[in-house]
Amino acid sequence: MKKCFKCESEKPLSDFYKHAAMKDGYLNKCKECTKKDVQTNRKKNITFYREYDRVRGNRQTKEYKREYRKRYPKKAAARRKVAYNVKKGHMTAKPCEICGEKLTVAHHDDYSKPLDVRWLCQAHHVKWHKENGEGKNGH
Repeated sequence: MKKCFKCESEKPLSDFYKHAAMKDGYLNKCKECTKKDVQTNRKKNITFYREYDRVRGNRQTKEYKREYRKRYPKKAAARRKVAYNVKKGHMTAKPCEICGEKLTVAHHDDYSKPLDVRWLCQAHHVKWHKENGEGKNGH
């Protein structure tokens, strides 16, 4: 048993994360309190974490990218066309059409129309796909 310094509850060691630097090998804050703190910190610094997640998400291996393009040729082609047009100045990323966030991604409702995109922040893009599934012609 161990006492959490945050909520001051006495809990079994299984309710604490392991931490090698601590004397007993476990963090002094229970998992529940740690999760709350992490969520609060993320909300407080959401702009930083969105950029961090965006950069972290771009670390796929060459093999992964090659396989993805092979598996989803229409998606890959649509994304390349958008990237090319943004780079050439023919298209400009716009704020999220739902919340106004400036950091956005191009969302395709239909991959057979590669330049017909809606600009959504990553959070609303993920939410859209959870609610609606894949875009049309994604395979």
